[in-house]
Amino acid sequence: MATPTTSRAAPDAAAAAVPTAAGERSPFARTAELLAPYQPGLPLITLSLGEPQHPVPGFVGSVLSKYINDFGRYPIARGIEPFRRAAANWLGTRFNLPRAIDPETEVLVLNGSREGLFFAAIAAARYVPPRKGTPAILVPNPFYPAYGAGARAANCEAVFLPTTRANGFLPDLDALDEATLARTVAMFVASPANPQGAVASPDYFSRLHALAIRHGFIVLSDECYSEIYTQGAPGSALECAGPDFSNVVAFQSLSKRSNLPGMRVGFAAGDGKFLAAFHELRNVAAPQVPVPLQHVAVAAYSDEAHVEENRRLYRMKFDLADQILGNRYGYVRPAGGFCVWLDVSERGGDEAATVKLYKEAGVRVIPGSYLARPQADGSNPGAGYIRLALVADSETTAEALHRLVKTLD
Repeated sequence: MATPTTSRAAPDAAAAAVPTAAGERSPFARTAELLAPYQPGLPLITLSLGEPQHPVPGFVGSVLSKYINDFGRYPIARGIEPFRRAAANWLGTRFNLPRAIDPETEVLVLNGSREGLFFAAIAAARYVPPRKGTPAILVPNPFYPAYGAGARAANCEAVFLPTTRANGFLPDLDALDEATLARTVAMFVASPANPQGAVASPDYFSRLHALAIRHGFIVLSDECYSEIYTQGAPGSALECAGPDFSNVVAFQSLSKRSNLPGMRVGFAAGDGKFLAAFHELRNVAAPQVPVPLQHVAVAAYSDEAHVEENRRLYRMKFDLADQILGNRYGYVRPAGGFCVWLDVSERGGDEAATVKLYKEAGVRVIPGSYLARPQADGSNPGAGYIRLALVADSETTAEALHRLVKTLD
């Protein structure tokens, strides 16, 4: 693990500012290196990669066939009108928005949410007025790697905010000091959170929006797991962003919602002024989304039956986790998403447990410390945890969980 770099800021214990020169490596590449010397002790079950494996919706093939000739032309960067209208209509149906989203000015198509989140950090750094000090982008810790990569590309400091059980696995807004907020360009927030599955409340989103308005930064709300839940349906930051959705952009993707990770289609929606600047950047720098894939997305956002079936399948697997894991390893059924966050600090720590599960049980997980970065005090909020993605079928998931318990106990 790389040695943490000394910050140019003076954060308190709740936030660590890491210069853009700090290395960011893929947690999956690091896990592959960790396990490279070993062989799986049983037929391999991979729970490390959050790649949905439920069936692809049945309408995908027929829609692609209908629009196959559209692969022969360049798409426009902002997305075809039917896609933008379908995305806006879905948002208005799914969430309690202050008003209807304007598909002409408040929706942009994306190649999945990852590239959008990355480019949005760069766009935010260009869009906001000059900051008081070194520009910063606030990042939950643990975090999705695209956040850190975007902060570096934007030439901003990534200020990592610990998300621990003590603060409900969401960044503690009360711990943000005025000096940090004054130099903030944007803040990434994920709800449901990856990896812990925590869901932000309307009050949390409202408080975050108030901070963004007061200090002039952009809230980049990653909501790609919003349609996977076993309790109440998660809300959106857009619901609490006021009538103009000022300073808030939400990111959605069909990867998780519709089991289409290989299609790479999603969208950004919210603050129209920011999205205009975002579009200008993407129009010259980002890959365009093929028109036939946008038509598949139109069909996907117009159908909820396959999404309900998707939730049913995940609910079955969390029922299995409830039964097999019980109260071991601090397991709590997450409010959203499809990941399980287990405390293995008493089983030798996250790296040791990852190696043991691979060598003895043939179960591949990811060390929590690889999903996070050290804080100012040297602590790593992901250390001592492992992440499991319950993306396989129920039978495979049950087998993996039984092997895990047998091995770690």
